[in-house]
Order: sequence, then C-alpha cells, then structure tokens
Amino acid sequence: MTHCNENAFPCTQCGLCCQRVNLAQETRYLDRGDGTCRHYDPESKGCRIYHQRPAICRVDLQYQLNYIHLYSWEEFVALNLSVCRQLNNEKG
Repeated sequence: MTHCNENAFPCTQCGLCCQRVNLAQETRYLDRGDGTCRHYDPESKGCRIYHQRPAICRVDLQYQLNYIHLYSWEEFVALNLSVCRQLNNEKG
C-alpha cells in the first residue's frame, strides 16, 4: 500500500517547477541553459517524456524512496505545495 495513490499530489500543471530546474542540485542536469527543463513543452506546460520522466520528477516515488521515514504523506505534500506557492509568488 502506498500513501501516494490514495491521495495523489495535487499538481496544477502550471509548469513552474519545470522552469526552475536550475534551483535544485538534484535537477540542474535537466537545465537546457536558461533554467528550464530540456523536456518541458511550453505550449502544453507539460513534460515531453512524462511517462519516462526522471525519478526526481516523480513526487510519489521521491516520497517512497527518500522521505517516507521523515514525513507523513500529508506533511510531504504540504512541503511541496509550499514550494509551488513560492514559485507562483515569484512569478507574480
């Protein structure tokens, strides 16, 4: 049983996290040179390789692999949503 499948991460598909991959060491290798992920499609605001996207881009998987012993799923979602809000606030 995974906590994630019961309450999926409420992604709004704004694409802002994909446009700021330069901000985290774990995602810098995806930077196409302007801070945006090389797999990001600005027209759809989605990932061109969504079904094969890197593990770091999979919120549910990251929780299971790295954070399940530190946070409840609800706490982990809240932390991620706070980053989403911060990115949206920076956008204006």
